[in-house]
Amino acid sequence: MANILARAITIVFHFLTANYFRQIPDSTSEIRTMKHIVILGGSYAGVSTAHRILKHAAKTGPFKITLVSPNTHFYWNVASPRALIPGQLSDSEMFRSIAAGFARYFASQFEFVSGMAETLNVDAKTVGISSGHGEKVMLKYDYLILATGSNAKGGVPFKNLASTELTKDTLHEFQERIEKAETIVVGGAGATGVEFSGELAFEYGNRKEIVLISSTPAILPAAPSSVQKTAMKGLQNLKVNIKLSQKVLGSTPLPNNQTEVSLSTGEKLIADLYIPTVGLVPNSSYVPAKHLNAEGFVVVDEHFGVKGAQDVYAIGDVCNVEPLQFIYTDRQSTFLAKNFALILGGKPPLAYKLFFMRIVGVCVGRQFSTGSWGRVRMPNFVSLMIRKNLFLPSFEGTLNGTIGDSLV
Repeated sequence: MANILARAITIVFHFLTANYFRQIPDSTSEIRTMKHIVILGGSYAGVSTAHRILKHAAKTGPFKITLVSPNTHFYWNVASPRALIPGQLSDSEMFRSIAAGFARYFASQFEFVSGMAETLNVDAKTVGISSGHGEKVMLKYDYLILATGSNAKGGVPFKNLASTELTKDTLHEFQERIEKAETIVVGGAGATGVEFSGELAFEYGNRKEIVLISSTPAILPAAPSSVQKTAMKGLQNLKVNIKLSQKVLGSTPLPNNQTEVSLSTGEKLIADLYIPTVGLVPNSSYVPAKHLNAEGFVVVDEHFGVKGAQDVYAIGDVCNVEPLQFIYTDRQSTFLAKNFALILGGKPPLAYKLFFMRIVGVCVGRQFSTGSWGRVRMPNFVSLMIRKNLFLPSFEGTLNGTIGDSLV
């Protein structure tokens, strides 16, 4: 009986004094374990990935995301072929504040920095940032995501330019030039060229001459022949003059503000306005050359990890893993965010599986669309239903993080 009583007293003693003998937590432990994730790029890849990591990795431990972009506003460039047409889309529809999209997060979770990445030291884990006012900032990171995208050749705002104000001003300038031009030549018959030509012809087909130059025997070279033929017929119905198997060799400004466009056939076209839509240039000038391929795209592995750079990742147009399209960037963003939940939780990341089919979709004017899933052509009404608004209804949800994950 005495032993039982003594044991009971001992248990009570330890219970009452446990807090006195418990090890005092280290007040700096949270600082040591807090992970800093820096994301470069304030367009679709960067914004959507920031929201998705904050969602998927919320319970893995303390971390903070710093999103860096030279643009204060998210530009919905998916709709740029229509926005270039005067009077179609307002600035408020095309540009929205990035900071406002993250207003629901605490400062300990998220920070927006307005600036452009100029240098990257993967050994020191630092990124050199320059603001528009000439200020220099050196950001230290635990993990870095490159989502700086690409820019369009010729300075046409199919993509963001160096700043939001410059993008807006250039967009307005092209709108004015398009309004005044009588002959417009579009170089390149990929998705952007076809969609832009369709927008021009829908608005001005009876009043302006619209010429589309294709270096290949058919427009939309990545699409099945059925889609090529359907889009071709749609453009012809809108009175677009299409020149196939003719490459633009160069363009020369003329004294009267017109442009001479030289073709591979020897023909020279005189245009009031020439707009190239061929090729995108990755925004990777800040990345050391050893991490880039010959075209300037970042080289990544099956986890989107930058080869030769620990804890650095890249998605979207800057890495050229898949076609440079919205739908592929969306898949990559969702995948990387879920992988970060594993990485921050101390688990090995998964390998990315390339999407098993090529997806093509274009609007040809505002009342007709065509596209394909792999080699199968979509019914025109389905394609139009998907693309007629150029995904503008998704803009707000993408910006504030309520749009969810990729569906494909």
